[in-house]
Amino acid sequence: MNKTRWGILGTGNIAGQFARELGTLNSAKLVAVGSRSLEKARAFGQKFEVPRCHGSYEEAANDSEVDIVYIATPHSLHRDNTIMCLQAGKAVLCEKPLAINEKQARQSIDVARRKNLFLMEAMWMRFLPPMVQLRKMLADGVIGKVKAVSADLGFDMERNPASRLFDPSLGGGCLLDVGIYPISLATMILGTPVDVSGEACIGPTGVDEQEAIAMSFEGGGLASLFAAIRTLTCQQAKIFGTEGSIHILSHWWKGGPMSITAGERKWEMNVPIEGMGYQYEAEEANRCMQSGKVQSDVMPWEESLTVLRAMDKLRESWGLRYPME
Repeated sequence: MNKTRWGILGTGNIAGQFARELGTLNSAKLVAVGSRSLEKARAFGQKFEVPRCHGSYEEAANDSEVDIVYIATPHSLHRDNTIMCLQAGKAVLCEKPLAINEKQARQSIDVARRKNLFLMEAMWMRFLPPMVQLRKMLADGVIGKVKAVSADLGFDMERNPASRLFDPSLGGGCLLDVGIYPISLATMILGTPVDVSGEACIGPTGVDEQEAIAMSFEGGGLASLFAAIRTLTCQQAKIFGTEGSIHILSHWWKGGPMSITAGERKWEMNVPIEGMGYQYEAEEANRCMQSGKVQSDVMPWEESLTVLRAMDKLRESWGLRYPME
């Protein structure tokens, strides 16, 4: 098997984690990294044994030795970086969210479609073995028809105006970074919502610091979600069906242990994960590319648009717009 040659845009924490776990795959090879600083690119390259280091994103996108690019830049750059890489003939795995809003994401998808190139949002939790097992149990009807989902994901971070999370110009705030996980869990299980509403607390830097979200779905399904960057929560999720329930313990979005109740039966399940699990989404990208697919069945384009559409509606109701919109 020929190894898929990867490049990375960005040298931050998540780029490093991805690089480390990409190295565990026999089907992939990290060959290039791009940063706004050649010094940072070389430091990253030395740490992760990347042979080709570029002092700009453009140089990395146009590197002839690269097949696919993992975009790990700030949210505000996702659309432009994705299109730049696609225009250079590269497949793209873009860190979540795929773009700031649905309109921008559609622009990226339109280019991928025209270029006939693979594009996927890196919603890594969907590819973790526990989440794969969860989808199988639900498809097999272990707890009957799902009626409701509840999930919270909150942590208490010191408010720092210099941090990306508190900077509106970088798409900071809770929703795009944290709230996207429980929303994605709800849509993964219940499908496309018919209505989305919620309340948010907007902090002094102009970003949402916590939010409570309600979603309704065809057939009467409901989701009750909470996310925060200034409030520590239990970080658990529950799925309620007509014949039982599944309780995912902390940290549920990382594939925490599951407690299942189905009728009279109760049991525990703890599906192991290797490392942080970023290699699983890369493996999916490799499989799709090698089979000539331009999108993943697990995280298709329409699913990314569904989640962004929900987040757009929430922000509109909160009066929250980013400077680049």
